[in-house]
Amino acid sequence: MAEESSLKHRNHTGQNCTSSRYNEGVSGVEDVQRKMSSDDLDEEPLLDEVEAYGPIQIVIADEDNHEFSLDEEALERLLLQEHVRDLNVVVVSVAGAFRKGKSFLLDFMLRYMYNQSSDFWLGGNEEPLTGFTWRGGCERETTGIQAWSEVFVVDKPDGSKVAVLLLDTQGAFDSQSTIKDCATLFALSTMTSSVQVYNLSQNVQEDDLQHLQLFTEYGRLAMEEIYLKPFQSLMFLIRDWSYPYEHAYGLDGGNEFLEKRLQVKQNQHEELQNVRKHIHSCFSNINCFLLPHPGLKVATNPHFDGRLRDIDDEFKRELVKLVPLLLAPENLMEKEISGSKVTCRDLLQYFKAYMKIYQGEELPHPKSMLQATAEANNLAAVAGAKDTYNKSMEQVCGGDKPYIAPADLERSHNELKQTCVRQFRAVKKMGGEEFCRRYQEQLEQELDEAYANFVKHNDGKNIFFAARTPATLFAVMFIMYVVSVVTGFVGINSVATMCNMMMGVALVSLCTWAYVKYSGEFREVGSFIDQVAETLWEQLREMSLSKHLSANVVCLCNVSLSSHFTLTQRTPRKVFSKLFEVARSKVTLGALMPTQRQRLSSNNNVKKRN
Repeated sequence: MAEESSLKHRNHTGQNCTSSRYNEGVSGVEDVQRKMSSDDLDEEPLLDEVEAYGPIQIVIADEDNHEFSLDEEALERLLLQEHVRDLNVVVVSVAGAFRKGKSFLLDFMLRYMYNQSSDFWLGGNEEPLTGFTWRGGCERETTGIQAWSEVFVVDKPDGSKVAVLLLDTQGAFDSQSTIKDCATLFALSTMTSSVQVYNLSQNVQEDDLQHLQLFTEYGRLAMEEIYLKPFQSLMFLIRDWSYPYEHAYGLDGGNEFLEKRLQVKQNQHEELQNVRKHIHSCFSNINCFLLPHPGLKVATNPHFDGRLRDIDDEFKRELVKLVPLLLAPENLMEKEISGSKVTCRDLLQYFKAYMKIYQGEELPHPKSMLQATAEANNLAAVAGAKDTYNKSMEQVCGGDKPYIAPADLERSHNELKQTCVRQFRAVKKMGGEEFCRRYQEQLEQELDEAYANFVKHNDGKNIFFAARTPATLFAVMFIMYVVSVVTGFVGINSVATMCNMMMGVALVSLCTWAYVKYSGEFREVGSFIDQVAETLWEQLREMSLSKHLSANVVCLCNVSLSSHFTLTQRTPRKVFSKLFEVARSKVTLGALMPTQRQRLSSNNNVKKRN
């Protein structure tokens, strides 16, 4: 099918358009002059006297960065014209895969809008099809979203006037667009249109429904939370329908076909049911139209320019039925958002707001089916390996297990970590080695975090560790009491008073800590007291370690001097070097460490990576 291409301009205001009505059983068309009343001429707006009507780009695509921007100036010129800005707007958009004839269809809609007062709107046999430009071939031309530069004013049967805007969208699934690009454009056109024509070829396949589900959900995410159905009318337009013996061409046959295709059955897989329920939940009105193939001349002739003589009669017969279904005054559907009708002025603000959302980072990025499946596959493997680790560690140091030595706990962690990584790598996963490596690193990080929690849980079982805070506070109280008594006895009253004060603070802290542990309230205060007590404990331990180390160094010096009688003849650098060697050979790490168990940060919290 022919499809949209680069912009061309067409001036409809100064042209006597010929039109025709197609008669069944007649091979030709009857040419008549379009009759325009003076009222029609007065109401027809002009953007600029020198600017011909034609498609204008309102959403611009940056193909290199895969981003979209709104041409606010062009949209303001279009929607803020004095005669339309306060009218309720009807927006008809055509979206779907690229190279499927969307612009070709829109140009017949333009013929109808410019000739709707005549019964012979389809055009003459020799009249080329102009408007939204199109061409044959297999490569895309149009990007972003285009709007027709004239907003049509139509009188509805109830006497009200509405503005009609036609939108053409970039074709989806071409070789240059990502899934996010396709989802953004489809969602944006669906959010801003009152009637979305979903242009499909030959049939409604399951992947068409899945893509529709993805795109509409992406649009619903960008909208404010509403309790009504977020979108209005969706028409499945099935082009090149080849089974008229099952379902006849047109709206009735299309609705029969669509009812079967969207039916939720009890024996269907849950995934298929969810797709259909989602589509029904998104649109207030869903219908379908079956359109025959336009003929081989249209599909294969590189010089085809839209003349009716080259189009099959059956296609023209159904086209005459289709377009009025969308654009006849009695069928026009005004745009509504959250139950309120939208004017042209309002539509401009909604376009700006929606584009700002899609240009930000608030929304998740839609992914291809392969990428989404690969992520789910790898995350499931990570969850399985992590579950194995947690269950195994529960057997080692779970809630009903006694306290285990930190070294044994760390050894169990390392063994289980390697086992779980092997389990993760053994699972068949999609995405390739490079893609899966990120999830292996994520698994290792989560296992280390889980190990840190197990260490804390194990420390809580150590009675000496649990008693560290009260023991430290009691020691502070005792030391302050002794110092207070001694300094008071010798007459240093200021120091004695300060010690008494510190003893009182320690006593209050001890009582507060006991209350927190008993009641479970004010846990932040309890944590602060634990941190202060831990700091004091570490300082005292370091002072004790320093004294112990000094004593060992003095002892080593004596041993070294007695055994190396030639020391006085050596240089200072050689002496200290020899002392260091002797110290390293004579003194073990255990001799320098106190008997109390150290904190996690000093010997148990070293994260190892495979």
